[in-house]
Amino acid sequence: MIQVDARGDQCPIPVIKTKKAVESLTGADTVEVLVDNETALQNVTKLGSSYGAKVASSKTDDGAFRITIEVSAEAAGKTACAAADGEGVHGDTVAVISSDCMGSGSDELGRILIKGFIFALTQLPEPPKTILFYNGGVRLSTEGSDSLEDLKKMEAAGTVIMSCGTCLDYYKLKEKLAVGSVTNMYVITETMAKAGRILRP
Repeated sequence: MIQVDARGDQCPIPVIKTKKAVESLTGADTVEVLVDNETALQNVTKLGSSYGAKVASSKTDDGAFRITIEVSAEAAGKTACAAADGEGVHGDTVAVISSDCMGSGSDELGRILIKGFIFALTQLPEPPKTILFYNGGVRLSTEGSDSLEDLKKMEAAGTVIMSCGTCLDYYKLKEKLAVGSVTNMYVITETMAKAGRILRP
């Protein structure tokens, strides 16, 4: 049995921890996950079910949730192959980020979500080849961004990070660029045109 303690972790960390545990299996086994909120419970349960595993959950004495994911030998083999094959995607993956918020409604929530999205990019089997920032998205690549550590980690691993120079000038942030390089709209357009897959938050 593999045990995963995701108590206190914000989305998407419980799912990422569970995914890594399940995909590390080489045969039939059980992954036991501890989470402390209903959202994580639902997300991890859905993930376990997506593998064709038998999933059960119960509440612990301290108010947390214990999720058991029983993975068959056949399912373990399929998850290992999917991880190795990158799910059949061909061509470079490019992430395009145009705002420092994800979605519409609450900007405060949107900033939490975009931070989670960028962290999730670091956890992909193959992080994006390129990340493009334009319009309000350039705030994420400049001083004071909560995502700088994750972006620098991806850059160190080979991800090319580029921010629109016109946008940096507009927001008076060019001198505060903290990761990656300055680019222009032609390069942004060309990079997107050549991408095998584009990720947009």
